[in-house]
Amino acid sequence: MSSLSRSPWVLHYDASSCNGCDIEVLACLTPMYDAERLGVVNTGNPKHADIFVITGSVNEQNKDVIKNLYNQMPDPKVIVAVGICAATGGIFKDCYNVMGGVDQILPVDVYVPGCAARPEAIMEGIVKAAEILEEKYRHMKEDK
Repeated sequence: MSSLSRSPWVLHYDASSCNGCDIEVLACLTPMYDAERLGVVNTGNPKHADIFVITGSVNEQNKDVIKNLYNQMPDPKVIVAVGICAATGGIFKDCYNVMGGVDQILPVDVYVPGCAARPEAIMEGIVKAAEILEEKYRHMKEDK
């Protein structure tokens, strides 16, 4: 994360999950895992976020909210799908209103597997997302 001028800021959105992955995302912020030691900052404002972390499957009611949050984020941005529901729809994929994973509506950069995904895996996914963000930032500077 050397070429970034600041720490990556993360926006977390629960897209209709069972809350298992949400609890694990929040566990990453506790002193036991302490994601902030890696320079990661959690934000509630998409206009400040670099990394969009989504848990849960996409359905008809939340797809527009997810797209709206994504469109408010400045470029470059990275999408992280946390858990099997965000990746494929998980156990809810056969439900009438579930469209599937996040990649049905957004370009996902990092998939974090698990049901529920472990905090260590989530943190590894965020570090990978920060590396991808750094690469996108570098390409964006070269294109100017």
